[in-house]
Amino acid sequence: MEQIKTVDIHDKVFEETYTAHIQRNGANWLGQIPDVPKVKCEAPTETVLLETLEKKLHEALISEEEAWEEQFEEDVKVGRLDHLAKKAAKHYREGKYRNVDEHYRSFKPT
Repeated sequence: MEQIKTVDIHDKVFEETYTAHIQRNGANWLGQIPDVPKVKCEAPTETVLLETLEKKLHEALISEEEAWEEQFEEDVKVGRLDHLAKKAAKHYREGKYRNVDEHYRSFKPT
């Protein structure tokens, strides 16, 4: 096997960039995205491998998003988030809040 190369793969819908690890293995190419363990594949060429990784990454991100949304809806239904809503309402009544837009305008990344 050849040495592992890293390649950035950008998902345009989620606007996220992930690093893929790819390498030639005999006649084929192997690839994976360590941050998304479900995304692994093998292809006959580097180009096909990168296209396949990009497609599988997008599918995995959609799957994760759908699972998160289902979990959130379930949490709301059974009241797991009620304490947060009550706390937010209390802070609002007490004037202990600030506009999110104002917060982000004053935020300076380090």
